[in-house]
Amino acid sequence: MSQRAWLVDLDGTLYHSWPVKLLMGLELLFSGWGAFPSLFCFRKEHERQRQVSQGGERSAYSRQLAETARRAKLDPGQLESLVDSWMVQRPARYLRFFVRRGLLEEIEAFKASGGKTALVSDYPAQAKLRALGVLELFDVVVANGEEMSLSRLKPWPDGYLLAAERLGVAAAECLVIGDREDADGLAARRAGMVFRRV
Repeated sequence: MSQRAWLVDLDGTLYHSWPVKLLMGLELLFSGWGAFPSLFCFRKEHERQRQVSQGGERSAYSRQLAETARRAKLDPGQLESLVDSWMVQRPARYLRFFVRRGLLEEIEAFKASGGKTALVSDYPAQAKLRALGVLELFDVVVANGEEMSLSRLKPWPDGYLLAAERLGVAAAECLVIGDREDADGLAARRAGMVFRRV
């Protein structure tokens, strides 16, 4: 069966993430060293939240912020501002230099041929998509931190299934494109979708 929809991951998929991480590491070293422990805790909590199999009432992002704030003894509002600055806004300045142009061209051609597209991310995505200049490339955006109904992260299939539902496409007709076999790949298989790793 051919795919009617492509569901695409963001970080590490639409752009090469290692150069961005290196640049952000340098920024942290020279102008944000005090933020490093909190951001490290947040990332560690993110990986812990990947193991949560029962979603609950709160979004995965809210839970991640609350647990990080509790463990690091931080004000949740200050932590959210810190995360937005260092993990969304600041990196967005660099993304266009490391975009996977070939993949974007493939997505553009697929959409031009009548295919449906969605962006599915475990982090807030709108600012990064605008920085890449590709927000209009996606019919649907399902992003943790922006979609408050998402209570589980990849490798759980919730985000991909929600995107397929909003596109009006059956799971079996979806291709998931991502950079992590243990997150995107496993989520795709759990959703009954085909996976392509970049």
